[in-house]
Amino acid sequence: MAGQSSAVESRTGNNLFLRGVAALSTFAGWCSAAMIVAAVAITCQMIFVRFVLNQSTIWQTEAVIYLAIGSTLIGLPYVQRLRGHVNVDLIPLALPKTARYYMCILTLSLSIAMVAVLLFYGYEHWHLTYERNWKSDTVWGVRLWIPYLALPVGFGLFLLQLIADLVAVILKIDKPFGLEDV
Repeated sequence: MAGQSSAVESRTGNNLFLRGVAALSTFAGWCSAAMIVAAVAITCQMIFVRFVLNQSTIWQTEAVIYLAIGSTLIGLPYVQRLRGHVNVDLIPLALPKTARYYMCILTLSLSIAMVAVLLFYGYEHWHLTYERNWKSDTVWGVRLWIPYLALPVGFGLFLLQLIADLVAVILKIDKPFGLEDV
């Protein structure tokens, strides 16, 4: 089934927690977009330096890779807030209202558990690189804790947005899966 999803942006109502998390997720989305713009600008600079000035590049490729990966991780909560992650809403649409509610609670709870595990190990990996002052094996030699910081920050904000989505459904501020009853 192709076309537009019937889901809408997550609702916050007048709940201060939900509004705060939505603001954080939106800010993360802007930061993610800025990282993509920076990666594109660096790529253009790298092309100019290599093919017009005929000079070698040192840091550009590595910076673009770290920015693209960081943008993906930092952008997770914003995409979740907009309900932009890939989903199949055929089953929730076919379910009655009560079953859809419980399915939403289950899927959000499982997502929260999985992202919490990713956050734990992401933080552990970031902390290890920070504690041991690991650097990349390139000429640039960037301190790896800087790009790896996107792991705990991205997964932490994503976890927060998932919790906010769960709270919104439980408090009946938002509909399960963002789907209106037909």
